[in-house]
Amino acid sequence: MVVRSAVVFAFVLLVVGQTPENTFGQRGPGRDPGDAELEKAPLGANKFEKNALAVLEDIYQNQQYRNVPQHDGRLLRILTQSLGAKHVVELGSSTGYSGIWFGLALKETGGKLTTYEIDAERAATARENFKRAGMESLITLVEGDAHDEVKKLSGSIDIIFLDADKEGYVDYLNKLLPLRCPSGLVVAHNINPRMADPAFMKAITTNPDLETIVRGGMSITLKKK
Repeated sequence: MVVRSAVVFAFVLLVVGQTPENTFGQRGPGRDPGDAELEKAPLGANKFEKNALAVLEDIYQNQQYRNVPQHDGRLLRILTQSLGAKHVVELGSSTGYSGIWFGLALKETGGKLTTYEIDAERAATARENFKRAGMESLITLVEGDAHDEVKKLSGSIDIIFLDADKEGYVDYLNKLLPLRCPSGLVVAHNINPRMADPAFMKAITTNPDLETIVRGGMSITLKKK
């Protein structure tokens, strides 16, 4: 089941991950011109989803601070749910935008998110947004330096999402990779020639136990075993 989900995940990434845009329905760098015309706004299937989507829209309109674009959030939700993830670890909560997208998936999988934020003001904002989205029981926000705080983690991790200090990606990878499940994933944001840390790219592309592709400004790394 896990292997099958990973295959589905890779396929979705290949198809969807080439569509980076700054706002929904707008073309961005590397985006196929027809993608924005084919995609439609997300729809809530129930009261919980509708409320979460309303909170996401409010964050997007009023609290933009280095949050992922909507299409990346939707992709993270699809990948997390298709994998059946039980534990996601996020480095860089910001105002909670990507965390809520993870939460939409984890509500269905029965999983949880552990997210880290070093900035006290952003952490407080994220906590309030998680509460507004009804996700307090799904998400644990750890305030502080994640390089130290992640050492306290135990148990397995299905997905690691890196969206914090780019020069710290290698350190996060080294500390968290041993906890990642076989067929688990490492997703890193802002992976492009301008922003990607060469040391991190070397770590995820030269290890024979890892399989990495880059699409739409994100790297996706599969732990083979």
